[in-house]
Amino acid sequence: MAIRYTMPISAFVVDKLGVKLYDKASAVIAELISNSYDADARSVVVRAPMGQFLASRAGGVLTDKGFTIEVQDNGMGMTPDQMQDYFLPVGTERRDDPRRGSISPLKRKVMGRKGVGKLAPFGICKIIEVISAGGEKCSRKLSDGTESRGYLTSHVILDYDEIKALGMHPDRTYEPTPGDRDGTLTEAPGTTVRLRKFSFRRVPTIDVLARQIAQRFGIRRQDWRITLHDTDAGVVEPQRDVGKFDVTVMKGTKVVFNPDSIARSAVGPDGNALPRLQAGFDLDGEFYEIDGWLAYSKAPYRDDLMAGIRIYCRGKIAAQTSVFDRSAGFTGEHNVRSYLVGELHADWLDRDDDLIQTDRRDILWSDRLGERFQKWGQEAVGCMGKIARDPARKAILELFWATGNVEEHILSHFPGDSQEAIRDNAEELAKSFGRTFNRADAEDRAVVRRFVNISILLAPHITLDRMMQEAASRADAPVDVLSGFLRTARIAELSSFGQIAENRIKVIKQLDAARADYDEHESTLQQLIEDAPWLIRPDWAPVTANQTLGRLKKEFERYYNEQEKTSVTLQDFEETGRRPDFVLFGQDKTIQIIEIKRPRHAFTNKEMDRIASYYRCMQAFLKEPGNEGFADRYGDFHITLVCDKLRIDGVHEDAFERYRDQQRLTHLNWKSFLVRTEDLHRDFLDEAERQKRLAVADQEAV
Repeated sequence: MAIRYTMPISAFVVDKLGVKLYDKASAVIAELISNSYDADARSVVVRAPMGQFLASRAGGVLTDKGFTIEVQDNGMGMTPDQMQDYFLPVGTERRDDPRRGSISPLKRKVMGRKGVGKLAPFGICKIIEVISAGGEKCSRKLSDGTESRGYLTSHVILDYDEIKALGMHPDRTYEPTPGDRDGTLTEAPGTTVRLRKFSFRRVPTIDVLARQIAQRFGIRRQDWRITLHDTDAGVVEPQRDVGKFDVTVMKGTKVVFNPDSIARSAVGPDGNALPRLQAGFDLDGEFYEIDGWLAYSKAPYRDDLMAGIRIYCRGKIAAQTSVFDRSAGFTGEHNVRSYLVGELHADWLDRDDDLIQTDRRDILWSDRLGERFQKWGQEAVGCMGKIARDPARKAILELFWATGNVEEHILSHFPGDSQEAIRDNAEELAKSFGRTFNRADAEDRAVVRRFVNISILLAPHITLDRMMQEAASRADAPVDVLSGFLRTARIAELSSFGQIAENRIKVIKQLDAARADYDEHESTLQQLIEDAPWLIRPDWAPVTANQTLGRLKKEFERYYNEQEKTSVTLQDFEETGRRPDFVLFGQDKTIQIIEIKRPRHAFTNKEMDRIASYYRCMQAFLKEPGNEGFADRYGDFHITLVCDKLRIDGVHEDAFERYRDQQRLTHLNWKSFLVRTEDLHRDFLDEAERQKRLAVADQEAV
């Protein structure tokens, strides 16, 4: 006889334990899989349209697309009576099921407890169809007189709209509709749950769903297999077995918790037990075991699935936490929050008082046992911060090294055997930079290469300084030893000069490329020359300025103001922050005066008057009584004018030509100025490279 199925339930319960808790297809599928595990299924097959929306929505109207999701297992199944007694009631203690108890026939710790997982599908669909065959194998005579053997089958259809129509009254009883296979025989035991009539939800792609399911189950058994099947006919690879949830961990960071060992120890990366940390904790005279591991991931978190520590109870995820809510300020905090991963098993979480939230998103940490577990976790997190600090830094440095191809890049700049000291110093500098990087920057080739180039630029200077210090400290050393120091120092010096010239050429090219759009005021360009005097000549540098030049500048400004009745700012290379009218520079007993005009500017008679006033005043200033010291130090002066066009005539043009004939003035347009500067630096670079090759050959010959 067909059984009359009844289900005491209200729409309120369905909403609270189904619709409100489960709104993702992946979570619903996971709940159905956990039921299959508890039924001792060895194999579960999930069939779904992977990567598809289950319904369409337009203009506020929801349209079902006719899809189904099916979860089929080969577990113990249910007869109609068992369906009524153990499946349909909501909130019953599943571990009291006499067919299995808290440990199933296959010695599995039963995951489920509350008996509400059956309602999870209502979070994404309106029809749940359950077909299950179980019990003992039996026989039945068919209408034609033949005998059929198999397992008695239960078949029910749960309809959300029908349950909702009953209203919120808790005493109402819902009667599921029996399906056409109810009461028939099936060849093998097992259960199929089929979902239909969906809400606007999307099934993850098969790859993503496989990772999500693997993450939710911390099960390692030979008799357990989950297979995903994509029902989209156009898929090239429609089937996928769910494997282990893998997280590649950083070498030297893994801590293993083994409660079965005599000491219940936590074992560090070196294989030794960690002090003050065990595989569990004591509370009220009872030891609560924790099995599993913690480590740093080798790469940053790929997604939320791998972020932090996964906590399992009876093989099913109970929560995921990053640092057990540990407060800020502990050792290694940044790396812990970015890289800490782990898998912990605490099967006591729902043994007495259930500490797992119904939606399995967190643990009730406010409970006394939860507080003690949280404290243990915070201690473990602090320990991980200390243990993994050095390996994390080492891993980032290795990434920095690989991203920048550091060794090969340095070797290409300093290839000779005699340049080994420079290579070592360049690598030492690069390592210093790399240790300060975070992972994101260490993966950025442009950022890494910039710092490697800085290391290459500075290494010759450091080598030169160290060589000179060592040579000076060995005053009693033989001449040939000191000569070796100086030969290596010469190579370092030439390498340094070559690097400087090479980088300056790049700057000159950038300045030339921007010249057409450069409309800055002359004072800004004067500042440019002040900051980079090598734009005029490669051997000009701010370091050559001295106190005498500074005093000369101040005295000349005062003298000029008195003579011309106007103020002027004549900047030297020791001062910054003031916009100069001219830039003054001392080189080879000559006062160099530089004025630079913006590109395309035409030099006027009025501007020539100012040049002439400088000319007259400088001549008179150097002859002024009391300025003999300046005249001895700087007996002459020269003016460099960078300007594209000349718009002068009459006496102004005559004066301009006279100064130029006397070699007191050099005029360059922007193009010739940049070309000359680049050519001078290329010559400088070529000569430095030639000298370096000669020095290397000489050193190696010795």
